[in-house]
Amino acid sequence: MTLFQKTPLFIPGHFLQPSSLIQSLLALAFALRISEAAAEKAYPNCEAVPCDQFDAAFEAVEKWIVDRAVLPIENSLGGSIHRNYDLLLRHSLHIVGEVKLAVRHCLLANHGVRVEDLQRVLSHPQALAQCENTLTKLGLSREATDDTALAAKYVAFNKLKDTGAVASSSAAKIYGLNILAEDVQDDCDNVTRFLMLAREPIIPGVEKPFKTSIVFSLEEGPGVLFKALAVFALRQINLTKIESRPLRNQPLRASDDSNNGSKYFDYLFYVDFEASMAEERAQNALRHLKEFATFLRVLGSYPVDTTML
Repeated sequence: MTLFQKTPLFIPGHFLQPSSLIQSLLALAFALRISEAAAEKAYPNCEAVPCDQFDAAFEAVEKWIVDRAVLPIENSLGGSIHRNYDLLLRHSLHIVGEVKLAVRHCLLANHGVRVEDLQRVLSHPQALAQCENTLTKLGLSREATDDTALAAKYVAFNKLKDTGAVASSSAAKIYGLNILAEDVQDDCDNVTRFLMLAREPIIPGVEKPFKTSIVFSLEEGPGVLFKALAVFALRQINLTKIESRPLRNQPLRASDDSNNGSKYFDYLFYVDFEASMAEERAQNALRHLKEFATFLRVLGSYPVDTTML
């Protein structure tokens, strides 16, 4: 298999595209069906292949089964997808781009079923979270599935009369379901951000807006996190995202203050900032941070997605 062959890229329920020089298939671990649209936006000339787990998307790229992966990382309503933050650290892939996509959910059911006939609704946990207020008003119980499209398929194939699904309009067409209501998300400004992952990083530039993603850990102590974030403020670098995750396989540590006997968790901090690693100020900021961080890794420096679909 050469780099010029079409090779599948794994992504849960979503799709990816090839670079300008490589024609390849991208795969996403199955999550929200919206990932397919994100992959098509990121790589419009690529044939996409879905996979059933986020882990499989990472592994497919690492094993050269595919060249790219597109995975959701956060949603404006449901928040961060913590699983993928953890996988970014566990694997050695690089973020080479981002895609932002407006999310439009529909309430689907079999033909002849009315909204008042429904007792429960199936969908991916993120989709259910994004429609929480609407589903509560309808008095529907929620059950989670691995994918929005899988929820639609289950309702259709089992010809359920008391169960609906939250999924896309395309899922309704594929599985022959009726759209009972469109745009059932709680906020019209419902946007999901996806990351494009590859084995090798891209060369950062300065000719257009770039974003850099890093992860680091710190020693416990008063003002340590403030000190870490100050390395960016001192250089007029804007932070667009900060996320903390427990440092796995790290036991609780006793506080240095022997009087209170308290214990604390160790955390990893994921930070996105608006600067390219080609800029001297970004290099100096990370050089400064490295002086007191116990761990630091650049996850990627990539162009900002300034469009919205």
